[in-house]
Amino acid sequence: MATLPSDVPITVRPDWIGEILSKNKRNDLITKKRVYQRCDVAHYWILDPGEETLAVYRWHADGYVEVLIADRGERVRPEPFDAVEFQVGMLFGDDDDE
Repeated sequence: MATLPSDVPITVRPDWIGEILSKNKRNDLITKKRVYQRCDVAHYWILDPGEETLAVYRWHADGYVEVLIADRGERVRPEPFDAVEFQVGMLFGDDDDE
């Protein structure tokens, strides 16, 4: 979207959602995930700061399919951005991609 409407709800479905787990993990891992599934969001990432992991899911009509689980020290090419390789630690504040 070029600009966000200020007076109406956003009705454009995103292709990708990245979720950072909060203290309310039940809401993040169950409630929100079900909403995204129902809305056909194609790609869903879950970042867990406590475990320093990245989980990547792909939409499927029967439920999300886990396509990647990686920890801070791993280099990955997670979909839908698989053209770019990076170290998972960069998502948790590591300064450089080494």
